[in-house]
Amino acid sequence: MSTNHQIERIQKAIEPLRQEIIHHKVYGAIKDLEDLQLFMESHVFAVWDFMSLLKALQNQLTCTTVPWFPKGDPDSRFLINEIVNGEESDVDEFGNRMSHYELYLQAMKQCGADLSPIEKYLEVLQQTGELDQARNAVNAPKAALDFVQFTFDIISSQKAHLQAAVFTFGREDLIPGMFLSIVKDMRERFPEQVSIFNYYLERHIEVDGDHHSHLALQMTANLCGEDEQKWKEVEVATVQSLQQRIALWDGVHKEILKKKQQSLLA
Repeated sequence: MSTNHQIERIQKAIEPLRQEIIHHKVYGAIKDLEDLQLFMESHVFAVWDFMSLLKALQNQLTCTTVPWFPKGDPDSRFLINEIVNGEESDVDEFGNRMSHYELYLQAMKQCGADLSPIEKYLEVLQQTGELDQARNAVNAPKAALDFVQFTFDIISSQKAHLQAAVFTFGREDLIPGMFLSIVKDMRERFPEQVSIFNYYLERHIEVDGDHHSHLALQMTANLCGEDEQKWKEVEVATVQSLQQRIALWDGVHKEILKKKQQSLLA
């Protein structure tokens, strides 16, 4: 089976999960700034571990140590380096260079979201190198921490084709038009709180959803080639990654409803 047919087969297999994500009830639950803050406080963990998955792929596919030696397939090296450049060194609204993660932190600050859980998580992780210690040190949503754990299980597999697959098929945020409309509406009402997040979403769709998704598809195809076993593993990992995204959105939705119930009781 050709690589194009393999990709089409996977896309067909995951389409129901993609639709479930696109039409998830979490988007419609976001009505005010507090709701958006809760969304961002969970989603930021996915934004960060996306960068970790990206760098794991770069480590696998290129030489990132000294002395340098040619490593892997030159086409795959080009593809991953092109994506890293865009994700790690993009621009904000004013042309300042920063990673998409740093841009997201700026959006959180502007919106009034709580950065302390993700910042504490990274601080402990940088000090200890242990995910479990970082997890136990923060008061963060369980669904977000579970999402990170799955990503690092994929990273720990040391299988570049799985990392590429989850990056390619499972990590598109699949931002629906409804969510964009909600954020744009909120920007009209709260321009001083939501403008950066609105820019982040539009930039994400422009860069990740178009150029990078094409590059990532080609990279996955290169890594799997004609190996049927690799394609089967890719399908399993991709389905699991989308299930994790649904679980993350379920968790955010639960947090928003909990907050609303507490407000009614107050």
